[in-house]
Amino acid sequence: MSEKIRILVAEDHLVARVGVTTIVNMQDDMTVVAEAANGHQAVEMFRLHRPDVTLLALRMPGMGGVEAAIVIRSEFPGAKMVALTTYGGDEDIRRALAAGIQAYLTKDVLHDELLKAIRAVNAGQTYLPAAVAASLAAQLPRPDLSAREVQVLALIVRGLANKQIAFTLNIAEHTVKNHVKSILSKLGVQDRTQAATAAIQRGIIHL
Repeated sequence: MSEKIRILVAEDHLVARVGVTTIVNMQDDMTVVAEAANGHQAVEMFRLHRPDVTLLALRMPGMGGVEAAIVIRSEFPGAKMVALTTYGGDEDIRRALAAGIQAYLTKDVLHDELLKAIRAVNAGQTYLPAAVAASLAAQLPRPDLSAREVQVLALIVRGLANKQIAFTLNIAEHTVKNHVKSILSKLGVQDRTQAATAAIQRGIIHL
């Protein structure tokens, strides 16, 4: 059995915290290593336990989840975090993603959706449930793509391979590869297909 995913649960509502902790601890591949009732505790517990994935409620007394995420990311840039919230479409989502949170779940999600999100984020992926992604499409923070990266992305959307892109833009193929790598990273996606989908859904490239 490989190492379990070590999880920190930060949630101010006791019932919700116990619920999430119970679900997580029932999984063969996960274990809750610490709990926190507010953002300040979340930061302290993160420093202490260095969890693989942190589940953060966004609205907590004192310091909220987004603030906690910003502090944690400033000290531990590789921190992996999942936001849990009762709000599924307001400014909070945008702020959470801007703070480096990789998954955004509303608290009414089903257990398996929560577990899926934890595993995806642990594997270095971004996870947005369909409903959240839909409400977000209009208001995702615009990735800071350079003008050249936008050109490359437009050609990826049209289905061109690196060699064709290099020819079209009159640049070296290895330069195209570097641009593609940067684009995937900035869009938080795994491959060219996801990049093309994200570019269209988010209105970066218009067909």
